[in-house]
Amino acid sequence: MANSLASMTGYARANGGVSGIGFSVEIKSVNARGLDIRMRMTPGYDALEPEIRRRVTKALSRGSVTVNLNIEREGEGGRVVVNQQALDAVLVAIKQIGDLTNSPRPTPDGILGLKGVLEQHDAPLDPDAEEQLQGAIYEAVDRALVELQAARQAEGRHLGDILGGQVSEISRLRDLAEAHPGRGRDVILARLKEQIADLLASSTGLSEDRLMQEALLLATKADIREELDRLKAHIASARQLLADGGPAGRKLDFLSQEFNREANTLCSKSNAVDLTAIGLDLKAVIDQFREQVQNLE
Repeated sequence: MANSLASMTGYARANGGVSGIGFSVEIKSVNARGLDIRMRMTPGYDALEPEIRRRVTKALSRGSVTVNLNIEREGEGGRVVVNQQALDAVLVAIKQIGDLTNSPRPTPDGILGLKGVLEQHDAPLDPDAEEQLQGAIYEAVDRALVELQAARQAEGRHLGDILGGQVSEISRLRDLAEAHPGRGRDVILARLKEQIADLLASSTGLSEDRLMQEALLLATKADIREELDRLKAHIASARQLLADGGPAGRKLDFLSQEFNREANTLCSKSNAVDLTAIGLDLKAVIDQFREQVQNLE
């Protein structure tokens, strides 16, 4: 069974806890060229980062992913200590301000209330409790990743419908170009005769070899058979990638560039205004297709 297409955009949250400790895991992702993982951890739990990063890498292949881990301990759970370095800096600033303004000296409770002067140090967990907490956090990360993948796949199915419709429109315009009267043999020959007559009129002494070269060049420029065939092949490839699902974003982005290249060549070779209009419509749909592809994993 084929994997679903997935968007790179999604959000998930999972909560958990063990005795006396609660935590939440939030994972959100947005578009990116590759997989970029950013971690925001409660201080003191950085040791969990490598394992969480490994689990994210296993679950996702593309996207800018931010993982927030917030851990709260119930009750006091430790001790309060004075950050001496922060306190010294505050006292120096208070003295400088007092010397300049003759303002009253702040009270001790006001000083201690400043951010960073007092720190809460959690009491260390015993090994069994620490192992239990880590296991619960990893399990919550896995649950959040499953939820995130489901959200990204739901969005991916919506994107797949949009992209499928755009590929169908590309196919329709390609078929219009193929059926255009300007591609008929008689029309091309008539246009070629006009261009050769212009060459003869504008140049004296044009050799027969040079005339043949110019005629061959004009005939080649008038033929868009190769562009139509390549467009047909790219359309088949795009439909297959959309049907297969999985992380197809990079391959579809490459195909969108190939689509655009053929549409540009078709426009440059066009020998009729309405055929050029078809080519321009084709380019517009291809631009929309490429824009949507950027959202796919």
